[in-house]
Amino acid sequence: LKVLLENPAALKKFIWGRNVADLLREFPAAMSEATLLSFLRKMPPRLYSIASSLEAHPEEVHLTVASVRYEYGGRPHLGAASTFLADRVATGESVPVFVERNEYFKLPADDSADIIMVGPGTGVAPFRAFVEARTERGASGKNWLFFGNPHFETDFLYQTEWLNHLKRGTLDRLDVAFSRDQADKIYVQHRLAERSKLIYERLENGAHFYVCGDKERMATDVQSAVLQIVAKE
Repeated sequence: LKVLLENPAALKKFIWGRNVADLLREFPAAMSEATLLSFLRKMPPRLYSIASSLEAHPEEVHLTVASVRYEYGGRPHLGAASTFLADRVATGESVPVFVERNEYFKLPADDSADIIMVGPGTGVAPFRAFVEARTERGASGKNWLFFGNPHFETDFLYQTEWLNHLKRGTLDRLDVAFSRDQADKIYVQHRLAERSKLIYERLENGAHFYVCGDKERMATDVQSAVLQIVAKE
């Protein structure tokens, strides 16, 4: 453990997927319950993007939740908040929530402005709310969504709704990337590169560009793709 603490990359790899119980199984230590509890922080709140517009669903808030479930060391591991919501809250029961405002992640004040939304996986949640809100108020700006997930058949979140928006014109374009449905993995950044010219035209025309989802890998790859688009065009 001391060697690991001196190597941040190795430590990060070691911690991935392990929890405190895993650590104590691998490195048994004699300590009292009080000592153990003194090391642990309180469980932090989980922040979920609101996936619905109040204009479309008065008195409701929708969430897009992916249950975290995996095995490590022969034991099942469950995402604390995601499986609580999926498995343990019955219809009609209440859970404590609070709203944390995000002053920067919001629709343009100008309804005629175009928007480009990149939201793979559950990162699509706020964009469902965006499109619903713009639909309800008849915004004239174009809405373009890039969505990705592993498989078309099982992972196309809100598929019917997006197709209906396309038919009505409340979604101008929809580009999808299902990474595991072919030999070569295709991600949203690859779809962005394919639409290089049009993306640049819309940015030059004042389009707002949004990214939501995995900060560690996806967001970095999308940023690189956009920089390459600007350099190319």
